[in-house]
Formats: sequence, structure tokens, C-alpha cells
Amino acid sequence: VQLQASGGGLVQAGDSLRLSCTGSGEGFSDYSMGWFRQAPGKAREFVSGISWAGRTTRYADSVRGRFTVSRDNGKKSMNLQMDSLKPEDTAVYYCAQAKNKMKYVYTEDEFGSWGQGTQVTVSS
Repeated sequence: VQLQASGGGLVQAGDSLRLSCTGSGEGFSDYSMGWFRQAPGKAREFVSGISWAGRTTRYADSVRGRFTVSRDNGKKSMNLQMDSLKPEDTAVYYCAQAKNKMKYVYTEDEFGSWGQGTQVTVSS
């Protein structure tokens, strides 16, 4: 599968952005998906995850209440609505697909396909 992330940009603190991730190939609806981010000089970290049917979601403590993950399996897409952005949200954001079907995952080693990343920059 190939994943394409988009929607990043430069915004001010308090603004919103909506990231999208589109997948190609068959079976998109069978896999959990996730968003990760990597800030300069830091390790990549989990941001949010969503199960294959979209019934279960998970968020990092740092974004809970501000970010909302969703998916549309008919369009083979996943979105991340980011509200009340903070300068510390500045990072390259990556979408990822789980290695295994029908398994809800949220640790980096359980994701096997990655998008190319989209830059989010939040100015203070």
C-alpha cells in the first residue's frame, strides 16, 4: 500500500489544521491506521490511532481534547483534525498503516507502511 499525507502548513498558535492521508490498493478498511510526528532533534512519537472500522481511537496525552482522528474507508482516507494548535505541535506528521489486519495497534513497531510526511509549523 502507498500512503499520501497532506494538509500541513504554517499557522499561528490557536489555529486549526486538517491533515489527510489517502491510501492506495486493496484492503484499506481491514487495517488500523495511525498518525505519528517527529519534531527536530526528537524521536518520532505516536499522536493518534484509529481501528480498522473507526470504532476505537486513541490519543497521546499531549493532543487529547484538541485533535480528532477519523476515517472514511469508502474513500480510503484518514483525517486528523487539529484544533488549538500550539508551537510544540510543530513537527513532520506521518500517517501509517498497521502491519496486520483487524488488529488495533498504536506502537510504532506495529505499523508497516508509512506516508512521506507533511510539515506542520505553529508559530507563537
